[in-house]
Amino acid sequence: MPPGLKDVAERAGVSIKTVSNVVNGYVHVSPETRARVQAAIGELGYRPNVAARQLRGGRSGVIALALPDLQSAYFAELAGFIIQAAEKRHWTVLIDQTGGVAERERGLLARLRRHLIDGLIFSPLALAGQELAADATGVPMVLLGERVWHGPADHVAIDNMAAAADATRHLCELGRRRIAAIGAQEGPVAASAQQRLAGYRIALEQAQRPWLPGLVAAVEEFRRADGAAAMARLLDSGDPPDAVFCFNDLLAIGAIRTLLDRGYAVPGDVAVIGFDDIEDGRFSTPTLSTVSPGTDRIATRAVELLAERLGDDAAGAPSPREVRVGHRLVLRESTLGRLAARHR
Repeated sequence: MPPGLKDVAERAGVSIKTVSNVVNGYVHVSPETRARVQAAIGELGYRPNVAARQLRGGRSGVIALALPDLQSAYFAELAGFIIQAAEKRHWTVLIDQTGGVAERERGLLARLRRHLIDGLIFSPLALAGQELAADATGVPMVLLGERVWHGPADHVAIDNMAAAADATRHLCELGRRRIAAIGAQEGPVAASAQQRLAGYRIALEQAQRPWLPGLVAAVEEFRRADGAAAMARLLDSGDPPDAVFCFNDLLAIGAIRTLLDRGYAVPGDVAVIGFDDIEDGRFSTPTLSTVSPGTDRIATRAVELLAERLGDDAAGAPSPREVRVGHRLVLRESTLGRLAARHR
């Protein structure tokens, strides 16, 4: 049997309560006693049973994270930031991929009822607010993304419409006239795409640029191949754009590949801006201008809200909260050119 509190107490010549106070960081222990207990812990190789302690307090120390697509660089980076924030609270994160499919999202909620999970951070694409409320797991939940606003749980997101408008406005300020958009989608699972399209249109109208349906390219998915194919269709239309706003960075990287393959200079002939500020864009050729949605801040805030609901930081808010995280433009070579980007 591994050594326990009783063994440490006997070795140090103190009570079990005193050992517990030292292990849990209780401040009102004399330096001499603390040193004696710590020496006994080192000699015996005692390790606190964190899991048992959490279970005795009604907690497992485990939260779940459900995201639509872990192959997406954005969601992969988001998951990493959430894990980092959770580790600071000594939480373990279980990750599930839903594919944005309603049946799989419902299945996730059903599975959580059978597991000892303290809370859930969930980015739904298919389930709406009423369905989430009806399928409530009984554990605190924080929602991400644009599918559910003012729903049954705390929600963290950015203003996609304003962010898209800022990206498009940047292209207008560069003097570009035929500004295309890559990433249009339809249906309830495409809330982000629809908000970004709306922001693109708003910025064009404000800048008195033409809204031309032929400059809007739809995609099935937000992947590099979809961006490359959409850019090819725009170039083959006979009147190509001189700038492109892509609804995520992977689409933009694919679009740039097609432009370079066709002999177009970026940004000389066509300026390109993306969305998400993933790591790939910082090392692409040219480096990618983009919208940074503050992925690390989204993750940190989501974990903070969950902790508040669990009572770690506060008694818990009485009603679901809507939290918006600010975005910013990150301007690089794909819109500014190498020399201008270098001097920013």
